[in-house]
Amino acid sequence: MRASRLLAILILLQLRGRVTAQTLAGEFEVSLRTIYRDIDALSAAGVPVYGDPGHGGGFALLDGYRTRLTGLDAGEAEAMLLIGLPDQARALGLGHAAKRARDKLMAALPGSGENKAARIADCFHLDTVDWYRSARPVPHLSAVARAVFDRAGLSMVYTSWTTTRDWIVDPLGIVLKAGNWYLVASSAGKARTYNIADIQQCTVLDRSFDRPAEFNLATWWSESQRAFEAQLRPGRAILSASGTGRRRLARLGAYAAEAVARAEPPDARGWQIVTLPVEGVEETVPALLSLGLEIEILSPASLRSAVRAMALEIATRMEDPA
Repeated sequence: MRASRLLAILILLQLRGRVTAQTLAGEFEVSLRTIYRDIDALSAAGVPVYGDPGHGGGFALLDGYRTRLTGLDAGEAEAMLLIGLPDQARALGLGHAAKRARDKLMAALPGSGENKAARIADCFHLDTVDWYRSARPVPHLSAVARAVFDRAGLSMVYTSWTTTRDWIVDPLGIVLKAGNWYLVASSAGKARTYNIADIQQCTVLDRSFDRPAEFNLATWWSESQRAFEAQLRPGRAILSASGTGRRRLARLGAYAAEAVARAEPPDARGWQIVTLPVEGVEETVPALLSLGLEIEILSPASLRSAVRAMALEIATRMEDPA
């Protein structure tokens, strides 16, 4: 543990130039006395570190000194893919490891490359949560992530749309989509998706499992998503839409935007035929009404009648009171 901290201190001094003892103590969550002992140990090992007392002082390396001792430990190697995603790394319980890995990577770069990489990192931020939404709390995310990384079984109490029940699963992977964290796990030989925010309790089991060699998380997720969307919107509505109608339609969601992109060639008025995947009539009518006079429903007849009936009811309610 101390050897790892000594290396981390050396890398911080190389990256930051001058660091106070107080800052180092806070960084590594140790006492000032421990930091002073660590600095003495680095100096005794031949590292040219010196200290300036007083306000504005701190520890620094002699100009031009650089180390190439940047090997990654196991946790840092796990976190490598998350070094540019600090919020996500922290959520998965890999925040400190990701920061150490980033520092080592930066220290390994020559001076100009280090500066360029730092500029890029300072100019990019990833926000995964959609507008007008806040991320749901996921108190069990780090435990779930550890089970995934260690390929350990997971016991959990999970609340779905319909019920709360106990599950024992083999966790295969984690997906972050639109600000929501999902667990892909296998139970009784079948892979399923679980919203981690809906896990009420979980325990990492003292048993390991073999992850199927043929399982690819990205491929499985894409196929599962397509199957879910097809199941969610099994119907088809045939619409004729103006240019404005198509723009409004595309804002309803990715499924609608894809339907607009596949629209038939425009007629003489510039209107196009769009085949739109839809849920039931009850869910579809309000969405189509929001498009106003920029669409015409060609089929099915039941949807056309339902939209007409709701429009008439709205018009009746909006009449001036007698």
